[in-house]
Amino acid sequence: MSHHLFTSESVTEGHPDKICDQISDAVLDAILEQDPDGRVACETTVSTGLVHIMGEI
Repeated sequence: MSHHLFTSESVTEGHPDKICDQISDAVLDAILEQDPDGRVACETTVSTGLVHIMGEI
């Protein structure tokens, strides 16, 4: 018998994860506006006074 465990995370507005998602989405939108066939892997991390945007275009 197999056992599956499902987990999820829910964060509220202003949470760093939400901010990171907005930044990554903006990068993706800008790329696709210039190249509709563009392929993007974009990750964003934030800390106090610091933003890292990493990935492949």
